[in-house]
Amino acid sequence: MFYFYGAIVFVHVVSAVLSIGPLFLLMPIIKRLQNVETPIEHAFLSIIKVIIRIVMHAGHVLVVSGVMLLLTGPWPWYTSWIIATVVVLLLSGFFLSTGFTKVLKKSHLPDSNKVEILAKLNQTSWIYIGLMLIMLWLMVQKPVLW
Repeated sequence: MFYFYGAIVFVHVVSAVLSIGPLFLLMPIIKRLQNVETPIEHAFLSIIKVIIRIVMHAGHVLVVSGVMLLLTGPWPWYTSWIIATVVVLLLSGFFLSTGFTKVLKKSHLPDSNKVEILAKLNQTSWIYIGLMLIMLWLMVQKPVLW
């Protein structure tokens, strides 16, 4: 049983890294998107979509492995840091599904403002990274909040 729990912890940590790490690749891509021509812009947008898809699927593995850890681990589900993590998780899931999707859909519209879209994409990325870092802090530190 100990090896099973350890394997789930490993999967959970790797999925946490994959759910936040690729987002840092967005910053230089967004910066380069400001001065490129349309064909190159489409290539960069495709890379952004792949990054978002990796983050999304890693998030799914993160949630499943987190539930498995909760079911097999020593902490009850009503522990304050677990409840806070779930709340931040729901916020980040909603934010990821709506924030990035809306911004990327606007980029294909002919009358879209490229500078505004890139600024929003950059802001969305930093907010999501912040939410993920809060979750990471909650999972590592396990603070007693109430």
